[in-house]
Amino acid sequence: MRVALVNPPWTFGNSIYFGCRAPHLPLELGYGKALLEAAGHQALMLDAHLCGTPTGALADAVADFRPDMTVVSTAPTYLFWRCAQPELRVPREFLAALGGRGGRTVAVGPHGSATPRAALNKLGADVVVRGECEEIVARLATAGCGFRAVPSIAYRDGGEVCVNGGPAAAQFTALPALRWPDEWIARHRHHHHRFDAEPDGPGAEVEASRGCPYTCTFCAKIDFRDAYRRRRLDLVLEEIDRLVAQGVTYVYFVDEIFLPQRPLLEALVPRPVRFGVQTRIDLWKPDMLDLLGAAGCVSIEAGVESLTEEGRAALDKRCRSTTDDLAERLIHARRSVPFVQANLIKTEGDDPEMVADWRDRLRRHGVWANDPVPLYPYPSSPDYRRLWGEPDDHAWERAHAHYLAQFRSFSDIQEERPAALAELEAACCR
Repeated sequence: MRVALVNPPWTFGNSIYFGCRAPHLPLELGYGKALLEAAGHQALMLDAHLCGTPTGALADAVADFRPDMTVVSTAPTYLFWRCAQPELRVPREFLAALGGRGGRTVAVGPHGSATPRAALNKLGADVVVRGECEEIVARLATAGCGFRAVPSIAYRDGGEVCVNGGPAAAQFTALPALRWPDEWIARHRHHHHRFDAEPDGPGAEVEASRGCPYTCTFCAKIDFRDAYRRRRLDLVLEEIDRLVAQGVTYVYFVDEIFLPQRPLLEALVPRPVRFGVQTRIDLWKPDMLDLLGAAGCVSIEAGVESLTEEGRAALDKRCRSTTDDLAERLIHARRSVPFVQANLIKTEGDDPEMVADWRDRLRRHGVWANDPVPLYPYPSSPDYRRLWGEPDDHAWERAHAHYLAQFRSFSDIQEERPAALAELEAACCR
């Protein structure tokens, strides 16, 4: 089978989207391509966001390939599945431009994972995949016209929408080392969440683990990237070495939680690459933080969220450290890592004066702590389920309206007032 794998040209005007807006490698499509080709299929991967391809030209390039199946992502790379833009206008615009020239159309991403019927209807796709998508896409390529035996998908059967089971969780541990075109790597000048220096070569994204053993109330991972799994070290190192050979000087680990892993860090020490991570500072001992810096880490994004033990307990953080302990650990990390950030969210009970004093204390030691940001109750988060129960076909609209009604100020990357979801999707989701 001939399969096109597509990352569309993302735009985020008037969106609540919290993620970085620079292009990042579409890891989920890279894995899908590797598994498809290993099974004997022919795969074409196109990244319009990274390559600056307009929607019409992208659709024409797919049509020229004459695929039997076209896969499009509904979020810009695995890195941002947990904080995806709620609106589906960009993938819908691509599918409309494709206009039936791409064979069977399949959507992958967090939207179909949490609300499969709504995503299927908004996008006009033939199939949506629920959960982690790479293995399911490979199954779809061998399924012919029959969907009944393929798990973790939603599709139309006549006038009905059928949903085959819950979200998929890939085995992940043995996913192959990814290969990226030299042209893509040369274009990838962005070093995600790096602030210590200007890029001195291409950047890239890599996974060493997937999922998280914690269940914080605000984290949107119930329907994908949930259970913690660690990828085989030899595959991670093979992928990094390949990137270094292509000129990459910085990688960002997209792991939900980059846990202390001495073999990986020791293997990175002699390699000529720097990297960034997102983690919980309470899980690191001082000697491992020293090794993290020696291994080449130049950026830590650490989730603290609340400055009271009661606030962290309400968020189900399961954090055993005191607020002072967290500060001391962050300050220790800064001694060997050039940029360390403590993430804070708006939490009831956190006194603004206390927050300001704590932020000032960290700044004096070179640690950045953000101004607390409001929470968006993503349908795949425990917060959503506490408010409204299991997501239904209107879950994204409900969460979006709640968020806009609750807050007047948003994250510092949102220069425009976020619009209502119906307004964002009006031009393409009818």
